[in-house]
Amino acid sequence: MIAARMSAESVTPALLFTLSPEEARVLGGLVEKEITLPDYYPMTLNALVTACNQTTNREPIVRYDERTVLRALESMKSHGYVFEVNIVGGRAVKYRHNLKGRLPGLERPHMALLCMLLLRGPQTAGELRQRTERLYTFEDMPGVENTLAELIGYKEGPLVQCLPAGPGQRVAQFMHLFCGEVAGTPAATMVSSPVEVSTANESSSDADWRARMEAEITLLKAQVSRLQNLIGAVK
Repeated sequence: MIAARMSAESVTPALLFTLSPEEARVLGGLVEKEITLPDYYPMTLNALVTACNQTTNREPIVRYDERTVLRALESMKSHGYVFEVNIVGGRAVKYRHNLKGRLPGLERPHMALLCMLLLRGPQTAGELRQRTERLYTFEDMPGVENTLAELIGYKEGPLVQCLPAGPGQRVAQFMHLFCGEVAGTPAATMVSSPVEVSTANESSSDADWRARMEAEITLLKAQVSRLQNLIGAVK
């Protein structure tokens, strides 16, 4: 039996400020446009409203007005996640995110995964690899899984949560923790389902067994990454 457990202390989320769904969408939009449309970044309020209300690469589809987006921006500004930019000679106020400033050590692969999770909610590793192609190209699935493990094992606390496969869900999914823990799967007690390799084919299909093992491996990688960070901090 393989069990991957992290103590409540070691998985305390790094995010002391919990975002609302509106704030998560706005933050995701800022991260996305910084990468895909750098010439139009930082963003005006009007452009950000349009980005939030896109019908592609978004789930759920929303219809935010300027007041909703501005309220989200003001809230995140007060916590240092967003900065207001006043460009000399420009008439419109613009906005940029400060995610790397608040969470040091994040690189392009991490940003790509977080961006897509902020914009589309829980997704499998395979879905994330496909949907992040515009933001960053992962050469293979291990690259996606290793980056997810680093986000789960982030030195200040997890930024992503693994949702193991279960009834109605054949493959493990991943979700950001910016809006808090996913109901029913506390980040502080992420424990995979016991799996006996020798009897896997007897108790479930090959696909189910593979899905559970992938979730196990990702969680174990996260635990190792977290321990390495703790050891490095002690040295």
